[in-house]
Amino acid sequence: MSTDRLTTIDPLTGPLRGTATVPGDKSISHRAVLFSAMAEGTSTVSGVLDSQDVRSSMAAVAQLGAQVDLKEQEDGSLAGTITGWGSAGPAQPNERVYCGNSGTTVRLLMGILAPWPITVTLDGDESLRRRPMRRIAAPLMKMGAKFEPVGQELLPLTETGNPALKAITYDAPMASAQLKTAVLLAGVFAKGTTTVNEPAPSRNHTELMLPEFGVPTTAAARTASVKGPAQLKASDVCVPGDPSSAAFLTAAALLKPGSSVTIENVSLNPARIGFLRTLERMGANVEEAHCGQEGKEPNGSITAVYTPTLRGCEVPPQHIASLIDEIPVLALVAAHARGVTVFKEVGELRVKETDRLAAIIEGLSLLGVDAWEEGNNLFIEGNPDLEVPAGLVFDSHRDHRLAMTWAIAGLCGQNSVQIRDFESVAVSYPGFLSDIRALEA
Repeated sequence: MSTDRLTTIDPLTGPLRGTATVPGDKSISHRAVLFSAMAEGTSTVSGVLDSQDVRSSMAAVAQLGAQVDLKEQEDGSLAGTITGWGSAGPAQPNERVYCGNSGTTVRLLMGILAPWPITVTLDGDESLRRRPMRRIAAPLMKMGAKFEPVGQELLPLTETGNPALKAITYDAPMASAQLKTAVLLAGVFAKGTTTVNEPAPSRNHTELMLPEFGVPTTAAARTASVKGPAQLKASDVCVPGDPSSAAFLTAAALLKPGSSVTIENVSLNPARIGFLRTLERMGANVEEAHCGQEGKEPNGSITAVYTPTLRGCEVPPQHIASLIDEIPVLALVAAHARGVTVFKEVGELRVKETDRLAAIIEGLSLLGVDAWEEGNNLFIEGNPDLEVPAGLVFDSHRDHRLAMTWAIAGLCGQNSVQIRDFESVAVSYPGFLSDIRALEA
């Protein structure tokens, strides 16, 4: 029930039991749409996440000249065909390209547009307008693209591409799959080898998918390269389930007494399941089973069983990129653990959809949990006897991952909670609440 943008989340009446699937992986869905739009010919895609963010990518590439024909399937995913602009390049749009709340859409588009002689104004909603873009623009300017206003950090930005783009070797200041992908996608059309080196490994979906579209990619733990100029060719892409969404069902099963849940057909890409490694260190009863591959993406199942005794742990900086999106829900699990959990070097949380670092501390304090930041480190002093007080009102700050995190506090606790702007879950997991309720024994 929603009142004044407040949604009431009532506790589960019983344990969570059985099997579930989660929507298609958001990162892979974005790339399936964007790479198909760049390619020569018609690609067939299936399992695409139907969310606000992915629809922002679909609308953007359609505005730039791709033909997008994706329809909703019985399981709620999107499937169909995308005919790309290929060697003709994207069309000059008549108005700004609006990317909604999607950082992936706008940042990858910056790289996609860099080699083409068109001028495009990129914009987004109020939240996206607060997120940093210069980290993407800087290497693209080294390659020859132009951005106006010059030196501006935030959207809206106007980009003018350059057909004579130069290949570069770029030492990225942070581990970011969006930055890496933007540079590599520009490098596909530059003469020579474009290389991105990172201080820690980031998601490697781009390196795995580009060869599927006919573009050889060299990749290792902290480096990736493409040799251009090259042309993407149409491909078939089947998107596996999103491990970031699976993390929320996993956490709920760990915290609700008597629960045992298996999440099937989920991506088990090692760069995406750092949250499982962290939960294992906390003593959680979780395991994964590999079943095969979708393209080059490994997939399988994740099983989580209620774990009454959890312990705090330290998550080192080199592991953060593999679990950055799951830190809110991991923080909630840590709040139930004995001892202190430390997430090292998580300053990137401050520039997500909201300041997630401050929001995590704010939400945990409502639960009576001591959490604090020291520099870029997040500390959480857990309480194994944690009980959710009555009458709590959490603010999601219109951030989908915070909305789901605080919902789990209510679902697995003793009292109902209210969440402001819970509807933001539609950004990545529109059916989140109904999927959890369907597992209620």
